[in-house]
Amino acid sequence: MKFNTLLIRCLALAAGLAFATGVAAQVTLKLAHYAEAGHPANQAALQFSQRVEARTKGQVKVSVYPANALGSPPEQLQQVKLGVIDMGLPTQGAMDKYNKAFAVVMLPFVFEDLAHAHRVLDGPAMDWLAPLAEKDGFVLLSNWEYGFRNLTNSKLPINTPADVKGLKVRVPPEVQLEAAMEALGANATKIAFPELYMALSQGVVDGEENPIAVIAHNKFYEVQKHLALTRHAYNSMMHVISAKTWARLTPEQRTIVREESRSAGELMRKTIAAEEDAQIVRLQTQGMQVTRPDPKLFRAAMEPAYKRIGSYAGDANVQRFLKMVDAQRSK
Repeated sequence: MKFNTLLIRCLALAAGLAFATGVAAQVTLKLAHYAEAGHPANQAALQFSQRVEARTKGQVKVSVYPANALGSPPEQLQQVKLGVIDMGLPTQGAMDKYNKAFAVVMLPFVFEDLAHAHRVLDGPAMDWLAPLAEKDGFVLLSNWEYGFRNLTNSKLPINTPADVKGLKVRVPPEVQLEAAMEALGANATKIAFPELYMALSQGVVDGEENPIAVIAHNKFYEVQKHLALTRHAYNSMMHVISAKTWARLTPEQRTIVREESRSAGELMRKTIAAEEDAQIVRLQTQGMQVTRPDPKLFRAAMEPAYKRIGSYAGDANVQRFLKMVDAQRSK
């Protein structure tokens, strides 16, 4: 018993010295996300892991768990909040379950292009949203990418909003996307992402909406005949770390983690943008028929969606975000 007591005191003293000198013990952090292993998000996550370990000289290691290996997207994010999982890559639609201000990022048809979205999210929106995330137990490290969302289905080519009417379209549990699809006359159906391929193959729903990279990497072309490049909403993965985990890192480690998060996000952005055109061509060679609808026709139908999102996120939050969007438009 005396030996055990002495050992415990020695370990406590060592831990105290390490904390006092800013030298943390070796830690292995879990980074979970929902993208497939070949998706650019996972490539970025692996780069982040490798570089953090190298720059911290092995003090901080990061184990990456792709493809919902540690639970569905909402389950992953809740575990990050609790500190069970250290890091995640949620979208704004997932984060708005903790603070509804995040919902405004996915307003339909607000961004001109990717560069416009990046200027807003990395600038004024980051200054606004990061402190809100921290109040709920998340440290927002950087914005990564996901992309503009597009509509697929197994029934007919989509050229006008009228073509969407009556289609059963799967959406994630995010009011912005549900509102957008219902404004077009679709029957929006919430289905967990891990169950989506099976739901499409069995005809539970007619279609779904996702960025091109998700459609390609998850092989939705096997169960969907038509792809409409609607680009109706933009969202990005956000690299978040549990505030509990963040508190365990030294200031130097925090700097490295944040810097490498941004570098990984830049990699993902470049990869998504560089691959998208080629992916669309490959989807066509796999049998998908691609249409390019006039976005003005679809945007004109979004008034009910804006009202519903405003009711959910707060009209003041919507107006604040739209001012950011307008201020960052191309001059």
